[in-house]
Amino acid sequence: MSGQEGITTKSDSGRSGSPDEKPAVAMIEGQQNLGALSEDDARFLSNFPPEDHKKVIRKVDLRLIPMLMILYLMTYLDKTNIGNAKIEGLLTSLNMTGDQYNIALSVFFPPYILAEVPSNIIIQKFKRPSTYMGIIIFSWGIIMTLTGVVHNFAGLVVVRFLLGLFDSAATGGAVSGLLAFAIAKMKGLAGLEGWRWIFIIEGLLTVIVGVACFWLLIDKPSLSSAWLTADEIRYLELRQLARNPTAFKAEDGHIATKKHSHFDKQALVAALTDWKIYLLTLGSWSNAVPNYAMKFTMPTIVRSMGFSSAQAQLMTMPPYIVGAISAFIISALADRRGWRMPFIIGPQLAVAAAFIILFTKAAEIESNVALCYFAVTLANAGMYPVFPGVNAWNVANQAGPAKRAVSIGLLICTGNIGGVVGSYIYKDDEAPRYVTGYGTSLAFVGSGIVAVALLEFLLWTSNERNAKLTEDEVHSKYTDEELELLGDRSPLFKYAL
Repeated sequence: MSGQEGITTKSDSGRSGSPDEKPAVAMIEGQQNLGALSEDDARFLSNFPPEDHKKVIRKVDLRLIPMLMILYLMTYLDKTNIGNAKIEGLLTSLNMTGDQYNIALSVFFPPYILAEVPSNIIIQKFKRPSTYMGIIIFSWGIIMTLTGVVHNFAGLVVVRFLLGLFDSAATGGAVSGLLAFAIAKMKGLAGLEGWRWIFIIEGLLTVIVGVACFWLLIDKPSLSSAWLTADEIRYLELRQLARNPTAFKAEDGHIATKKHSHFDKQALVAALTDWKIYLLTLGSWSNAVPNYAMKFTMPTIVRSMGFSSAQAQLMTMPPYIVGAISAFIISALADRRGWRMPFIIGPQLAVAAAFIILFTKAAEIESNVALCYFAVTLANAGMYPVFPGVNAWNVANQAGPAKRAVSIGLLICTGNIGGVVGSYIYKDDEAPRYVTGYGTSLAFVGSGIVAVALLEFLLWTSNERNAKLTEDEVHSKYTDEELELLGDRSPLFKYAL
């Protein structure tokens, strides 16, 4: 709730989100829906003390962010634990080949991709989003638990498909390796192999988190009187109203959204015809293809360095930890600078360097353990900051909550096509060099670098062109309604770089 959005007035100058800009309280003055506020509400909003703004945003963040981190961790576990299970005997127990393993990986993604946008639309229909999230997370926890009791390839494919379907609604790796190491020690308990316990225990943890969502995941301000004061609720709702051109104040005093019969369709069409999405997708693929492929294969790669299965589970932890730290630091720097491009391309270059090392040295990986392990760690350090940067860049350049919600889902869904590719590029018969895996990853990183640089140039060019127009010139050509419908394509909209 504290993020900044695209600038919509001609009076602003410089790069969107720069350090010299006023805080979000002041930015509201330039948003497009202030006309929906009464004189009293506008006065309340503009006079809300900056220190109180920081206090209420901090309260929201402290309640929201930890829960979202846990949810992200759970979604990560169900993507990575199959790689941990592989080196604990999954293929042997289910009599599977390497190609069947790749199929089981890839079947997760079609439902994950296709359900992403509908899920983002459906959740907006719920009075309490926490209810929807709780149901979804509880359900996928049950399915993950059932993965631990499958007995053949067909059963694994079915549960992977269902996991993809439910995971699309929810969108931490070091914990995956640590849990896998500990849980694998349960081998033989109740007559079950260690890899089965990986799915059962992690699935039950997800079920618990799903139940907790009903009470711990926060909803909209009007439903949060237990921990927000009346003034804080009023401020957050008026702030939302000022930012949202489709919002209005309902008879009960709370914020509602205008209902249009073709509202979602219009938002979907606008997102599908937005050229920015497709360049951002290429940027996302530069992370998705190598990242998913590495998640599924890292335990096997590390074991090929000469480590035992148990050691390999633990050795997957440091690369993920470095990746998490890197994502946090680089995202914070990008926020502070208010400039996304260099903080996406920089990590992409690190990923490219990592795969060049692996491509050239992995054939003799046991003789180059330190260098290759460094490359795996460097790849993680570069991969994890990319998607937060791409996603934040997308959000900052979408006008209106409906198109923004759809564009987020669309970017995730198109980006995760990279997961399908990543499922197939590491072939068991190419171990330990994995020519196809490392080479394909390197190619996608290179295309992503080109796409991000091109997007920066096109956005800058558009801003420069629009800056030459005065507001009077714009209003002489477009009505206010037309400008609202144009959204981020309006000449008054300034793209974040």
